[in-house]
Amino acid sequence: METTMGLRERKKAETRQAVHEAALRLVIEHGLDAVTVEAIADAANISRRTFSNYFSGKEDALLYGEEQRIRALVEWVRKQPPEVPAWQVLRGSADHLNREMGEPERESATRARLARQHPSLLARQLANHAALERDLADAIDGRPAQVSPRVLAAAFLVAIRLAAQVWTEEREARTLREVATEILDQMARSFA
Repeated sequence: METTMGLRERKKAETRQAVHEAALRLVIEHGLDAVTVEAIADAANISRRTFSNYFSGKEDALLYGEEQRIRALVEWVRKQPPEVPAWQVLRGSADHLNREMGEPERESATRARLARQHPSLLARQLANHAALERDLADAIDGRPAQVSPRVLAAAFLVAIRLAAQVWTEEREARTLREVATEILDQMARSFA
């Protein structure tokens, strides 16, 4: 039974990833406004109904990769010993994520540029970040910190978003990790 559940979950993850990749590819080729959910479903070789089982719209499908990175970060934070100070855990999570998942590919830069150009995508991205911010605040709650978990989580995620924005504006002249480290170092003066 456990093997079947593992296989089922793996298949769901593969489908989500395929839909995400199809959405990103189509939006890059045709622009966000020209791409429909039906086109994404066709490109991912699934039905419109199946698409709806995984994503509420094309914006969610596009942002899936970014959401997965932040969810992985939150899970890593939760696994750290509770006595480790909150800011130290957050900084370590960014380094861990980079080691585990590698430097984000061009698709991250493309998503960031698209979000700045399309209000519907930006709105969905901000809604995702608000939910992830609550999860991150819960994950660091109870750890030693100079400010509340909610403020710290929000500040950390703003730094990560700002790093992504600077990285895309610089046309990836430096790695995202270099940009994020610089911004997080500046913030650390207040939260460390």
